Amino acid sequence: MTQTAAKRSPASASTTRSRDEAVAVRAPRRRGRVGQERTNWTTLVILLLCALTVLLPLYVTVSMSLKSTSQAVDGNAFSLPAPIDFSGFAQAWELTNFPVAFMISLFITAGTVVGTVFLGALASYAIVRNWDRRLFRWSFFYLLTALFLPFPVVALPQIQLTGLVGLANPVGVIILKIMFELSFSILLFTAFLRSIPLELEESARIDGATTWQTFRRLIFPLLAPMSATVAIFAFLASWNDFMMPSLIIADSAQQTLPVVQSIFQTQFSNNYNVSFASYLMAMAPAIIVYLFTQRWVMEGVTQGAVKG
Repeated sequence: MTQTAAKRSPASASTTRSRDEAVAVRAPRRRGRVGQERTNWTTLVILLLCALTVLLPLYVTVSMSLKSTSQAVDGNAFSLPAPIDFSGFAQAWELTNFPVAFMISLFITAGTVVGTVFLGALASYAIVRNWDRRLFRWSFFYLLTALFLPFPVVALPQIQLTGLVGLANPVGVIILKIMFELSFSILLFTAFLRSIPLELEESARIDGATTWQTFRRLIFPLLAPMSATVAIFAFLASWNDFMMPSLIIADSAQQTLPVVQSIFQTQFSNNYNVSFASYLMAMAPAIIVYLFTQRWVMEGVTQGAVKG
């Protein structure tokens, strides 16, 4: 029996060592999990702080717009409206001539979106399919220079030019907005078009389709995800633009919502509830559009980056 126990003792010793090694190996894993949890908490706190920087001003805007004039002047900006008063919206609707300014902004934004998507897709298709030609390569880099050329740099000659040709109106703003939005749209469209195989176009040409028919019936429908992304970016950039309409449009009666809001603020700066109500009315279309289309924004940008 003693000899048998002696023979088994090395096995038991090896088993004990293996258990000790397993415990030693598991210990760092637990420390790693704790470190990972700490990292997640830190990230969560940072994200909450970033969210507060966006949600807090929005809360103040909504709260102040729903207060009466006396509450907005004498009360706390962070307090809840008691009772809720919608008179600020009615006054802002009349004082800012909201329907006219809204329709002008909508007209400029719609023209910018349609022109940017169509011309951007058409130019990108020509550039990608003729990349081996020097003219198209240099055209691509030339168009991208507008990304590094902000409007204030060329504002003075653009103001003079639009005045000389009779485009000191919303139509002139549409043309200029399309020019400046084309650079970013071409950058996105070209990255997406490189993922579309040439075999599809070759089969269409075999069936007798012309270049225009191939683009209109085959390529442009395939660009739908990226077209949605470009349209959303163009919408937000055009709807929120203040500088270009204020400098280009000569008639004050044809100004856009951001310009009208600025003029209104200088005249009725003490009516806080009316001012915040007008801000909320101007922001509402952009917020609604982005909330319903943010999925296409992320998908389009991701597809363009990966496929390019």
